[in-house]
Amino acid sequence: MSRTLLLSIFLFIYVTGFVGSTLSQTEKLQHPTPVTTGMENLLENHLSELRGKSIGLIVNQTAVDGEGVHLVDRLMEAGIDIQTIFAPEHGYRGEAAAGEEIQDGRDPVSGARVYSLYGEHRKPTQEMLGGLDILLYDIQDVGVRFYTYINTMGYAMQSAAENVVEFWVLDRPNPISGSRVNGPMLQNGFESFVGLYPIPVRYGLTAGELAKMIVGEGFLKFPKGFEPAILPMKKWRRNLWSDETDIPWVAPSPNMNEMATAILYPGLCFIEGTNISEGRGTDSPFQWIGAPWISSEDLAEELNKAGISGVRFEPITFTPKEIPGRAWNPKYEDEVCGGVSIRITNRDSLKAVEVGVRIIHAVHKMYPEEFEWREAAIDRLYGSDELRESIDGGATPDEIIAGWREPLERFLEIRDDYLLYE
Repeated sequence: MSRTLLLSIFLFIYVTGFVGSTLSQTEKLQHPTPVTTGMENLLENHLSELRGKSIGLIVNQTAVDGEGVHLVDRLMEAGIDIQTIFAPEHGYRGEAAAGEEIQDGRDPVSGARVYSLYGEHRKPTQEMLGGLDILLYDIQDVGVRFYTYINTMGYAMQSAAENVVEFWVLDRPNPISGSRVNGPMLQNGFESFVGLYPIPVRYGLTAGELAKMIVGEGFLKFPKGFEPAILPMKKWRRNLWSDETDIPWVAPSPNMNEMATAILYPGLCFIEGTNISEGRGTDSPFQWIGAPWISSEDLAEELNKAGISGVRFEPITFTPKEIPGRAWNPKYEDEVCGGVSIRITNRDSLKAVEVGVRIIHAVHKMYPEEFEWREAAIDRLYGSDELRESIDGGATPDEIIAGWREPLERFLEIRDDYLLYE
């Protein structure tokens, strides 16, 4: 066989294989998996169980159906008595910046009393739950331990159990897929409102599955015999990313405005525990990082040289600005920062938690005089003081990441008992 013929055959296989792969991906995006959320399950099958009862809701702007109609509106249409609404971080309408206290009030749509669970109280009081028969939880989280909604869920579930109020979780997808687990485990003594449970940063569960685990593993104390009611999804599979379903993206918080942000967030949020800007005050939070004392080109070269799977680093400069409802008092406000833009090249091979560790390690090594930890913040986010102490002590990223392996294997064994979806 001639070299020309062999080359032609090779080119045919390569080109047709490439085109076939491209068409397959295009077809996937054009034909997303239709998923019935827990909210839609409720509306289709369980409204009769709510009639004649006093209902409380823990919701924000993500509690919508496939037509974009909010759960409050759907329940009002059905004549359900909504007595109380509980607001998590960022508020009932999702318009408050990170860390901003939420105030009590009254919902102008339903007339229900609105209580903040991100102000003076993080857990509903007996008075707040007074008169309620059922408390419904419907919030889209992002599958990351330090996203506060899952901690609001745990505390509210505990309070409901203590006050003999039924607790229902209207389940939603893990948007960064439920098949991947990564990162360090939270250690005893480092619990906070950005980490209540001994789980890894990326825990690979839906809210409903995690609720079952919180009770089943005794992460919080519950009265004997208590079980949350989980209204499951239909047709959701663990390996699906959010954009592979027909559920529209509704920003779960003001700075989580697109899928790329959610994919990088499990690791890029660690930047908040340093004096590096995590991109708040820009259009690309958790995708841009930098500081006035960083050379964009040098950092991009250092990180790309490491060959980190699934991402590429591009040199950029940016100037953080205050953005009402999204960023107040951002790091280096009105200062020009050198840094990198993190571009996702393959989300299936990307391990975002590891990316965050490698970025911090690189900046710490390159700028030892300028780099600073925000000790309390990084220890809360990481779930221990091990990242800070390891990097300060000269450990490599590979050595740090290797320390996660055995705890993750143990977690995966426990996790299997609580999976609701294949």
